[in-house]
Amino acid sequence: MFFLNRLYEYTEAVFGDTINHFPLVKLIFYSLDKTLVYFLIWFLLRAFYLIVTKKKTSFFLGRELLLNGFVFYFILLFQLTVFRGEYTIMNVYIEWRPISEVNWEPFTETFKLTNGTSQFDFFYNLYGNIFWFIPMGCCLGFLFKKRHPFFKVVMIGFLCSLSIETMQFLFRTGVADIDDLIFNTIGTILGYMFYEFIFLLKKTVSKKATSH
Repeated sequence: MFFLNRLYEYTEAVFGDTINHFPLVKLIFYSLDKTLVYFLIWFLLRAFYLIVTKKKTSFFLGRELLLNGFVFYFILLFQLTVFRGEYTIMNVYIEWRPISEVNWEPFTETFKLTNGTSQFDFFYNLYGNIFWFIPMGCCLGFLFKKRHPFFKVVMIGFLCSLSIETMQFLFRTGVADIDDLIFNTIGTILGYMFYEFIFLLKKTVSKKATSH
């Protein structure tokens, strides 16, 4: 790890034996660290682009912050789901195997987790897959210049989830499951609904302000 190694070592030393699902904590540390590296590269390239193209006149700080936040989230999402732990784009390779290894039956594997030794796996698989895609729907709603792009946002969320499941299957870095695709898409829809709520709230407040 480049940035978080000392913090991770401290966390492992203090909480390694007390947190039941510490491998998840380790995954988050590794994913965040790699995300910071890739985001720094993106940030430098973005700054160079803005300087070269002289976008100062059409520069909006709020939108730029939102764009950078979305890029950070997007990179982190793929680090958590596809390029887990020490996997990177440089050391993964395609492993050809039967497509029958993909779980095609909706909710079968998810409900099997309810019979496990811990309910954490069930709740994380269900709510985690929804939660991680809520920022997708919300951020895309604000980033699109055309208002109310519901179908575009949902389609992007669906295709993003599909690409994650496909890469997990091809690189064998995760389990390709139709449930993940369903829950990710639901998360995107919920995120978009949150965007609509903020948009309508902002519109209502501005109307009241102008009326007074």
